[in-house]
Amino acid sequence: MRFPLLLILDIEKAQPVVVEDSGGEPVNKELMRWRVNGEEREVAVAPNKLLLEVLREDLGLTGSKRGCDDSSCGCCAVLIDGVPMLSCVALAASYQDCEITTIEGLGAPGELDPVQEGFAEAGGAQCGFCTPGFMIATRALLDRNPNPTPEEIREALSSNLCRCTGYMQIYESVCYAIEKSRARTPAAVER
Repeated sequence: MRFPLLLILDIEKAQPVVVEDSGGEPVNKELMRWRVNGEEREVAVAPNKLLLEVLREDLGLTGSKRGCDDSSCGCCAVLIDGVPMLSCVALAASYQDCEITTIEGLGAPGELDPVQEGFAEAGGAQCGFCTPGFMIATRALLDRNPNPTPEEIREALSSNLCRCTGYMQIYESVCYAIEKSRARTPAAVER
């Protein structure tokens, strides 16, 4: 069995480095920086690596899932500068100057985000595989519109697939999150 070569990078120079992958083939890697969940993170990765792969494999943030490999399920969704994006089709190198928020970054340490609480209390998470994508879509919706109509909720969730809940529990989880957010923010405008 062959192991990859161990790398020691000179961070000051930030030069591409040639390493061996597990198959013995040379791979060019570049030192890249991202702001993920409020923290600056720096990793040497191949320039063609997908954001989902960097998050899961290099940064250990396994909440976002690879569900379909064709950008149709939403399991891999993350917020990039507040906009939900599918990380399974996004080149990581393209988002170095952006704020990336994963499911792990929704709540403050020791405190659930209202969206997380809503999914826990209203049963929006069954097997849990699709839950991160739905929560990311919900957070993006509530950030831009704290008082969405039922139609706006359905539209915001429409690009995510769930094979367990039948969607009613997910919808109820979003409604719960809206009520929790209103309770935390008394200045929320009623429609």
